[in-house]
Amino acid sequence: MGKKIAGVDVLLKTGSDSEVVGGQSGATLSRSTNVIEVTSKDANGWAESLAGVKSWSVECEGFLVVDDKALDSLEEAWENGEAVELELQYNKKKYSGMAIISDFPNEFPQDDAVTFSLSFTGTGALEKAAVSTP
Repeated sequence: MGKKIAGVDVLLKTGSDSEVVGGQSGATLSRSTNVIEVTSKDANGWAESLAGVKSWSVECEGFLVVDDKALDSLEEAWENGEAVELELQYNKKKYSGMAIISDFPNEFPQDDAVTFSLSFTGTGALEKAAVSTP
């Protein structure tokens, strides 16, 4: 049986300097394929499909950290409608690509910590690369 991976070891990084987005408490990488339905009468009652375009997205949440450089640069990119570089690395894999920030709420509860959420929609390919681990 292979080695398990702890979620705490997987960090979302952004920008050309691969800065860690501070205060993270979770992140989700989603990968999807648009399924094209191509069923014809000669399919003997079975649905037929083709794989269409692929897409990817990342959801991230965490606690707001004062003066976090990565979070500040993401806020600026959102304000300017700019795509950002993202990177997630775990085990011997690194996923990276350009994404647009599609949602960026902050939550300010009375009796709890201030939090942020980020939703990124990938634009272009999600690259997968092998990395060596010590």
